[in-house]
Order: sequence, then C-alpha cells, then structure tokens
Amino acid sequence: MRIAVAGLGFMGSTHLQAWRNVADARLHAVVSDSPVKLEGDLSAIQGNLDRPGEKLDFSNVRKYRTLSEALADPDVDAVDLCLPTYLHESATLDALAAGKHVLVEKPMALDGPACDRMIAAAGKAGRVLMTAQVLRFWSDYQPLIEAKRSGSLGDLGAVLFRRRCAAPSWGKWLHDAQKGGGGVFDLLIHDVDMCVHLFGVPRAVSATGAEDLPKGIDVITAQLHYDNIPSVVVTGGWHHPSAYPFSMEYTASFDLGTIEFSTAGRPLTLYSHTGEANPMEKPEKDGFQAELEYFTACVKENRQPVRCSPVESAAAVKVTKLMVEARRHNGAQLACNF
Repeated sequence: MRIAVAGLGFMGSTHLQAWRNVADARLHAVVSDSPVKLEGDLSAIQGNLDRPGEKLDFSNVRKYRTLSEALADPDVDAVDLCLPTYLHESATLDALAAGKHVLVEKPMALDGPACDRMIAAAGKAGRVLMTAQVLRFWSDYQPLIEAKRSGSLGDLGAVLFRRRCAAPSWGKWLHDAQKGGGGVFDLLIHDVDMCVHLFGVPRAVSATGAEDLPKGIDVITAQLHYDNIPSVVVTGGWHHPSAYPFSMEYTASFDLGTIEFSTAGRPLTLYSHTGEANPMEKPEKDGFQAELEYFTACVKENRQPVRCSPVESAAAVKVTKLMVEARRHNGAQLACNF
C-alpha cells in the first residue's frame, strides 16, 4: 500500500516514525505547506508524548504543498490525514471522492453531523475510513479490553479514566474552540472512545469542571451513565501552559480484582480479590505501529475496520461534545439521544 501523509506536525511526525515499521506499506508522498518540513527536517516538532521530531530522509518521497496535489496522484492508495481537526471533514470527503482510503486523526471531526457525512461518503465511495483512535491499540489498555470482553474478572463495578497535560504550545488552532473543539474535546476523546468501545453509548452524561482557554485551563470530571455499570468516570484536561506534565491512567474495579495503569509511575498491575498484586502481560508492539498495521490490513483485504469502526468514532465525538455541554449544566444529566 502506498501512503501519503498529509500534515507534518506532531502527529504527522509520530505517524511517519511508525510507518517505517509497517511492512506492507510504503511512504509514497508527504504533504505540507512548509518547505523546511518537506525537506524532511521535523526536528523542531514538539508534543505531549516523548516522541520528539527528527530529520527524515524524503529523497525518495514525492512532496506536495497541497492535499489536492496528492489526491491527484494516481499512485497514492491511501492518505493519512494528520491535519487540524477543523479540516478533517473536508479533507476526508475530498480524499474519498478521489478514490483514496482514509486514515484520519482523532477527533474524527468537530461534531456528529460531520462524522455522519464522512461515514456516508466512505460507504458511497466503497473505501476504508478509519479514525486513528490509538488507545484501542495501546499495549497497556489491551488487558482491560480483554478482561471486559471475556468476563474473566467478573462484572465491572467502577472505572475511571484520567488524562492530563499542559495546554499545548505547538498549534495555535488548538486554543480556538471553533477549530480544535477545546482541550477536553481534543484530549479526552481518547478515553470517551475507550468507553464507547468497551460499554457502548451511555444513557446520559453529567459533568462539572472549568474552562478558561486563554489561560490554558480546560478541565472536566464527567460521569457516563450506564444502566449496567455503577460508575464510569472520565476526567482530566489542560492544566496551564508548558510545564504541567502529560499523564494518562485508568483504574477498573471488577468482581475479582482491580486493573490499574498510570504513566505517572504505576505500571500495569492486577490487584486481585485475594490480596495479590501481579504485573499483567501486555503486547510489546508500539500502539501507533499496531494502529497503522491494522489500517493497512483493512485496505489490503478490502474490509471495514471493525476493531476501530468509524461509527464508534463518530459516537465518541457525539458523547464528548455532549459531555462538554453537560459541564455548562453543572452536574445535571443530559440524555444521549443518538
């Protein structure tokens, strides 16, 4: 599969590093309006993960200043859209109309109707559409997914997902709610998507928190209300610019034990009901590589991405948008009527 990566910012750089390890895909083209980046110098790129930019060899890669140029290239099989969120819908629709398969960065789009239009366009074009919800492929979350799927630890009583970081300084568009959706939407879409994947769409959501985007504050504590799970909490957001460290974590309490993981110093562990604490086995593969390999397999085999379906990605957008709306109602439940 010949891939074109559009957007050479933090996520574009991260994906490019991972594409090098995907055996069945070849980087065919890159798209950027920056001449420096098109020459492969991504060393100035920064983000909230320990994945700094680097200088890459683009000598055998086609270089385009606009996405439309790449979409006109008949040798491009698929595009990896690492563009600002407000461009996701239009870029995806253009790519599908050009007959390309599409991997689009999270969040899928800025709102539910945009997501629905993207899904309809993919169906009409007969092409694979997948959102890069990398948490579904992240090694420390795989045991949680398996425990819920198999029921090996019994029923789930309570789960908390938490994700925090400094307000980003690498993209001004992220601070514009009309372009990026705000910090809670852009950041916690990962954890809401995991909830949708594990439990489906909740019956309702409620939330409290604070928002002051000019100061880099956008935090929330949200309850996702399900009839069969007593407590599902998603919390976190942006905590001032620059210095506040990134962390992601979860605690999931089942009948037979609690699984906990945190990048802030608590490795993946099962605390069993018998009083034991045991490290859990997990895949060794990098989550971004696993995500790109799955997308590549779906394209090569001409099958839809069931493991990371666009319908669920759209639902995650809808739930997260409602969660942010619920924060303005200061704890009142809002029904998920979608």
